[in-house]
Amino acid sequence: FGSSDFGSRVPRLAWVPSAADLRQCIGEANMGKFLMDPSCQARMHQYQIVGRAAPTPKNPVPKIYRMRLFAKNKVLAKSRFWYFMKKLNKAKKSGGELLAVNELFDKGPTKVKNYGIWLRYQSRTNTHNMYKEYRDVNINGAVSQMYAEMAGRHRAHPNTIQIINTATLKSSECKRDHVTEMHDNALKYPVVRKLPMVTKNLRSTFQARRPMTFVR
Repeated sequence: FGSSDFGSRVPRLAWVPSAADLRQCIGEANMGKFLMDPSCQARMHQYQIVGRAAPTPKNPVPKIYRMRLFAKNKVLAKSRFWYFMKKLNKAKKSGGELLAVNELFDKGPTKVKNYGIWLRYQSRTNTHNMYKEYRDVNINGAVSQMYAEMAGRHRAHPNTIQIINTATLKSSECKRDHVTEMHDNALKYPVVRKLPMVTKNLRSTFQARRPMTFVR
């Protein structure tokens, strides 16, 4: 390329931070504060969406569909609804209408329960069906665990995962070892607690008995 031709191809920055922005970022970094996009920390929510294709002279009373979807916010839940509606009856957002959008909540969000999730996801080679179990206080936490595990173990993109069904399981219905091992009534955990340090005048390099490093 010539000098003038090469100069015209130099990319330009869309946004150049000002001196005040740089000072603010450096100050927050020194104070241990980092700016985090809220969408990166959002948890899954459960929505119930009711909708249908728009009425037409050929079909004045179209069939109504109700779906239970999981998404980070209401906007993504609506987008997911129209994704499935396009596959079901070729109804798009521009040619359809929403009748109700409600967020669903668990009845007992303070009690740990067993959840089973049936899902289908698209890998780089094929479509796979899966069944997974999780323990959490609500279904939103269990679905969040599922998305994190699928991204880590199977490199599955969230857009390729389709949740077929979710259910609350009894202890006798669980199959996975990492869930059933938590059902032992005699299960105990060590009490991890920092012990108070011995005063300096009572410390010694050697002792006649083994030190107790746990709390009874």
